[in-house]
Amino acid sequence: MITRTSTDPTAAPPPRQSRARRALVLGMAGLLAAAGVTTLAGTAEAAGTLGAAAAEKGRYFGAAVAANHLGEAPYASTLNTEFNSATPENEMKWDAVESTRNSFTYGPADQIVNHAQSRGMKVRGHTLVWHSQLPGWVGGLGAADLRTAMNNHITQVMQHYKGKIHSWDVVNEAFQDGSSGARRSSPFQDKLGNGFIEEAFRTARAADPAAKLCYNDYNTDGVNAKSNAVYNLVRDFKARGVPIDCVGFQSHFNSASPVTGDYRANLQRFADLGVDVQITELDIEGSGTAQANSYTNVVNACLGVSRCTGITVWGVTDKYSWRASGTPLLFDNNYAKKPAYNAVLTALGGTGSGGGGGGAACTVSYSRTDDWSDRYNGKVTVTAGGSAISTWTVTVTVTSPQKVSTTWNGTPSWDAGGNVMTMKPNGNGTLAAGASTSFGFTVMKNGNSSAPSVGSCTAS
Repeated sequence: MITRTSTDPTAAPPPRQSRARRALVLGMAGLLAAAGVTTLAGTAEAAGTLGAAAAEKGRYFGAAVAANHLGEAPYASTLNTEFNSATPENEMKWDAVESTRNSFTYGPADQIVNHAQSRGMKVRGHTLVWHSQLPGWVGGLGAADLRTAMNNHITQVMQHYKGKIHSWDVVNEAFQDGSSGARRSSPFQDKLGNGFIEEAFRTARAADPAAKLCYNDYNTDGVNAKSNAVYNLVRDFKARGVPIDCVGFQSHFNSASPVTGDYRANLQRFADLGVDVQITELDIEGSGTAQANSYTNVVNACLGVSRCTGITVWGVTDKYSWRASGTPLLFDNNYAKKPAYNAVLTALGGTGSGGGGGGAACTVSYSRTDDWSDRYNGKVTVTAGGSAISTWTVTVTVTSPQKVSTTWNGTPSWDAGGNVMTMKPNGNGTLAAGASTSFGFTVMKNGNSSAPSVGSCTAS
């Protein structure tokens, strides 16, 4: 996977439902279960998932998606169940679709778009004109040839996906970090001048008049020199009738660059210009309550701005995040929901309860308790939510050629391939509100020492 890197080491790192939707989620969960695929969410009750809860607020909740992970069952089922919008992480960038001039390759991006559309998800397009992840031939062009190539790239890619993309990041990261508010050096800026952004947006409008056209950037989350420069650009575009519909705020946060106190006010001032605002690449490094509180602040800011139309987190699981060591996402390496997930769902007005009439809920955590050269022991802890539960179910998926050789404190069943274990209580499964129990297992490595994927807990 291509990883985005910062051009400024002092900056916060850049990169990187409606009832019908709920019915679709339930239908997909049933199909996956019938096929022996691990499903990670519990019963999809009203506003019981991120996408469903966001939709009830008139917004989408999406994730950046990598095509090469869609074949991993826990990844796909988490995406399918929890999100109602998808953004190709790298598959629509210039080097991915036009590595050779006028030769377009859409396969991986098509895979994501088709996957999303088949499940009723929206798709964000990312990104058309950006200084990074450019094939070498672009930078070598003269000004006139570069203008032709830029407009052709925008037109070809947008027309290929015409009618399938709700919002496009037309131009990405065109301003410098720091206090200057100046444009970033790039082949487009250096050879075409300040007018390249306007030209890109006009070309994009002609290519797909129905798509929302966005400018996208990082370190613009609060009021500062960079966000002021973007604000002035948007204000000028709106005054002169240059087509722009939305501004994307990447929102990559960490301890050195926390959620700003004026985040909501900054979103609102852009919305007041007459454009939608979208949180496009959200991730927040950290863990536990502090991370959860930061996510809550971001969601509340979006909900507080009527023209904030949706939130996209930059990835599904921590293990594939471009900032994996900072554990910045809502699902951990084993696809278990983190406190930040619960905080986001709550902020959206949702509930993690499963079953009818506000039934029971539970969460899981995983740890490796022992490790030898040929095997390791894992422990899964099941914790009841705010009300008592009478039974629970958790899935554990190991990667072939691994095999589970022994289990304890639970009753397992297996899929046909012997890699997906469904664990239920060994006897009485009752847990009081907030109480915990655990089960364990031994995994024979057979040359593969990777951790299992532990699904979410289903309770009743």
